[in-house]
Formats: sequence, structure tokens, C-alpha cells
Amino acid sequence: MSKRKTVTLRDLADRLGLSVYTVSKALRGLPGMSEPTRRLVFATARAMNYATKAQEAGLAAESIAYAAGKPRRFVMLMPADHSLLHLQFYGLHQRMDELGHQVQSVLLPFEGHQPDKLEDWLEKSGILYCDGLFLSPLLPVWAETILLQLGLPKVMINFPPEGTEVDSVIWDVQHAIILAVNALCRSGHRRILYVGEPDGQRGFRLRYQSFRAACASRGISAAEQMYHVNPADPKWLADLSAILQTGSPTAILSANHGQAGPILQKVQELGLNIPEQISIVAMEHGELETCPGLSRPALLVQEAGERAAELMLRRIANPLAPYEQIRLLGPFLTGETVAEPSLC
Repeated sequence: MSKRKTVTLRDLADRLGLSVYTVSKALRGLPGMSEPTRRLVFATARAMNYATKAQEAGLAAESIAYAAGKPRRFVMLMPADHSLLHLQFYGLHQRMDELGHQVQSVLLPFEGHQPDKLEDWLEKSGILYCDGLFLSPLLPVWAETILLQLGLPKVMINFPPEGTEVDSVIWDVQHAIILAVNALCRSGHRRILYVGEPDGQRGFRLRYQSFRAACASRGISAAEQMYHVNPADPKWLADLSAILQTGSPTAILSANHGQAGPILQKVQELGLNIPEQISIVAMEHGELETCPGLSRPALLVQEAGERAAELMLRRIANPLAPYEQIRLLGPFLTGETVAEPSLC
């Protein structure tokens, strides 16, 4: 029996205080309305278990139904209690609930390299007997390697290791970096200070590679790309301060989530006005309370969790289908922290 109730466009329109035409236009992805309104329409439709015929057809094409027999049980394995992972899990849980299934988050109980204990724990915890496993970012490489070898259906909510045959979905940080560089260059910036780790996690490496490539495509020489601060260094804020006091960079690209706050604080301590004296673009996962007008590319963290749910059910329904590695592209959100560089 279907989980969804009979809900009409009129019901949605009445709930939202909008016209039926506006609601229909939003659900069909047609232009002519603000993004907040469109998102509100989609959120309300999902909360009321409403789907358009096109949405139902799309799910049916991938053998995904709103109620596919008995409810399945899935696990999302996480290495730590992290805000990023909670946002992913929220999207995953919400979509699985809509489709009639259950998913729980489980913390990996190991910090060091303990492969023997991990295999024993997987057995005792019952994870080996769930219907599918979601692998979050930040898992240690040794654990990720073992988990990828399990016979369970798996979806990585992360960039997969090169050469790995696994379904994956992730927000495209390479695309986001390119959008950020393009936005700064359109405003006339060429001396951009990159604040981010150049190596380490796969996502960090891809960000830095994309930054260098995006600058080169804009005709910014290697000498002009020399400005770089690594937040993995304990003295990175001191390095940031020293570089900014030279007056050389005209803009900052903060490449990692959680860095924008300390950067903004340091800029204010130095008495630099934003964006008149220094422009800032940051790769944050959402709006920053201390700087609601922050210019940033949208990182579709929650949406990646939602898409991962659909990818898992597609894999279960189509075990011999080719693996899919999906990257979600978000728009650039023009805020109030980017302006033309000062001539002074």
C-alpha cells in the first residue's frame, strides 16, 4: 500500500498561500521566481508527500518506489560527531523516510589503525546484516579500504578512491572553486590568497588543484598564485596576518568549511574593511551567522545525502547496473563580501 496521501496542487497552494500556477511552476523548475520561494515549495511538497507525475516517472525509471515492499534497514558509518556529517545524515534520513525505509548513523569506534578489531566489530554490531552501507567523508583510509571490500551494497557520500568500483555522490568542490575564482576575477582580482590544505584528504587535493587550474585559465601567472596559507599548520593565523599586512593579496579564498569565522576575525583585528580593502569568498556549508552576506558557492551537502538514498535503492534494484559517481553542482551565491580591488 502506498505511503503517500492524496495531495493536490490546490492543497499545496493553500498551505503556502501561493497560487496554484506559482506552485506548479516551482515544481516544474520553470524560471521566474526566487530560489527561497522555490525551495519552500519543494520542502512543503515533500513534507506533504506530494510528487509530480514527472517525479514519480523518474523514480520508476530507476526502480525506486515510495513503498518498495518491506522496509529496509541501512547504516551510515561516520568517523566522528561532526556537523558536516549530521547535515549529510539529515538529508539521507529524510529521503529514506519518504521512501519507506530506515537508516541509522553509527560512529566508528576506532581512532588508530586497527583492522582486526574493525572486522570483529562489524560482525558483533550487526552492521554486516543491514541492507546497505553509506560511507561518509573523513573515514580513515585503512577503515575505508576494508569497508569497500564488504559484500554489502555501498554508496560513498564522498569522492571515491581512484579506480574504485562503487556508487558515490558528492557536492562538487572543484566546480565550487572554479565559481569562486571566476567571481573574484570578474571583479578584477588577480592576487588571491588561498587558505586551504593543498594535500591530505581527496577533497582538499581536488580543491587546490582546481584553484591552480582556474587561475591559470584566467591568465593569472604562477607568481601571482604564490599566496597560500595552510590551516593544518598551528600558526596559520599568524601566517595569514603576516601576508595580509604586506598589502599584496586583494582577495581571500577560504577553501575549507569552518575557516571563514577565524579569517573574518583576523581581518577585522588588522583593521581591514570588507570588501573595500579585501574581498572574501568562503567554502562554507551554509550561511554564516556572523556574516550573513558572505559570498560563497553553494555546497549541496544535504542534497548529497538525499541523492545517496536514491542511489542505494537503485543499486539494490539493479545490482548489475554500471556504477555511478555523481557530483552535484550548486550555484554561486553573490553576497556582500566581494568588490573591485582598491587602487591604493
